[in-house]
Amino acid sequence: MAQTNLTIRIDEEIKHNAETLFDELGISMSGAINIFFRQAIRERAIPFSIRAKTAEEKYSDYFTPQMIDGIKRSVAQAERGETISFSMDELIAMETGEVPQRAVDFLKKHKTTSGDSRA
Repeated sequence: MAQTNLTIRIDEEIKHNAETLFDELGISMSGAINIFFRQAIRERAIPFSIRAKTAEEKYSDYFTPQMIDGIKRSVAQAERGETISFSMDELIAMETGEVPQRAVDFLKKHKTTSGDSRA
């Protein structure tokens, strides 16, 4: 069978990672591409599933299960009204030790179970 050349553009890091993988598998980059093309022709389709990630899959690279649990706990606290917000002026004042009375009252009302004694 006559051979021909194919020129493609690909991200340098992807090429490097693919070459490393194919070396481990004992095939060349050209061999891997030929396998892909033959399988696509045989199946008359892309030989693997292409789909959008679910919301959970989309963020799984960014959020660990512990982070997700923490976010869920924070949302639950907010839903129970166990949150407080401050203006920028109040936050700046707190850096000098001037804690608004409403913050002191909030902390007294919502002490954590870990023995938080800030209030």
